[in-house]
Amino acid sequence: MIQLHNVSLAYQKDATALNDIDLRIGKGEFVFLTGPSGAGKTTLLRLLYGALAPTRGQVLIDGQNVSRMSSAQIPLLRRSIGVVFQDFKLLPGRTVFENVAITLEVLGWGRADIGKKVMHTLKQMGMESKINLIPQRLSGGEQQRVALARALVNDPKILLADEPTGNLDDANKNQILNIFKEANVRGTTVVVATHDRRLIEHGHKRLITLSKGEIVEQVEKEDISGEPA
Repeated sequence: MIQLHNVSLAYQKDATALNDIDLRIGKGEFVFLTGPSGAGKTTLLRLLYGALAPTRGQVLIDGQNVSRMSSAQIPLLRRSIGVVFQDFKLLPGRTVFENVAITLEVLGWGRADIGKKVMHTLKQMGMESKINLIPQRLSGGEQQRVALARALVNDPKILLADEPTGNLDDANKNQILNIFKEANVRGTTVVVATHDRRLIEHGHKRLITLSKGEIVEQVEKEDISGEPA
């Protein structure tokens, strides 16, 4: 599903963000990316949805070489990828319903189908009673669930999340993790960038550690949990 071959990315000649990354994530896998700030986690995610292009190497998503795509082809790639940003990026002037519906509007869904699918997804997130509120009226955990609903409403092949639980309490962290797991059970490949050790330990999933733009460790899920998953 996701393959990186000898991928490097340098913002400047003396500033390497990623260095010689080789990585394979299979269809239906759930993977955590971890490492200190500046390790390259966010940069790696941005490569996967085409926001950045590698300086060297190849990035393949579902058999498509993202490295060779034109700017016109990238939006088509993103139709199969859900992205949850660290700062949510919800539209402040739109309601919860409208923020989630926009994903399906871009894809050309009809109004009736959008209504059914958005309500179904928000119900899964426990947000059906908040549909008419704007983001500023929501708590941080509620905003995160709306961002997740927007990313998952079209059942993407891949879900990418960047520090999705950074400012949440333990109860909300558990809720977000369960949503990731449910999406993964339905067949979505999930990649979560985080330095939240509690999330990683409770997730019991494959762990990839980055440091200074390089992969320094890969741990399978049974090694994280202490027993086979």
